[in-house]
Amino acid sequence: MIEYSLNIIGSEWMIIIFVALILLFGTNKLPEAGKKIGRIVGEYNKAKNGVQKQMKDYAEPNSNNSSLSVNGPVQTERQKLEYMAKSLGINIENKTDLELKQIIEAKFGTSETEPKDDLKEKRFKN
Repeated sequence: MIEYSLNIIGSEWMIIIFVALILLFGTNKLPEAGKKIGRIVGEYNKAKNGVQKQMKDYAEPNSNNSSLSVNGPVQTERQKLEYMAKSLGINIENKTDLELKQIIEAKFGTSETEPKDDLKEKRFKN
């Protein structure tokens, strides 16, 4: 007898859940609760689709026809400079490595490796 009561399948569970909802909310509030649940499910699906789209865009950057792509690790310093310049919108034609470095540094501001002269003076005074 106990084994039979635990052997509830598919549609029987739906009936039990429906009866429990009617007992909890009553017949007047059930449509309102259904609408709220529908909105929650809709918002969840919208957020899930947004995250999936962002992950797909990140995983497949070439799908947006962007000219920026990395097919593996860069092999030379020149490739690094060209990749950085392209990402910053800098024209790389007829430019030496040194010119590209200077242009990239100018885009980012002053170099972090060389402190400004006034900072050097403050360090020595203290």
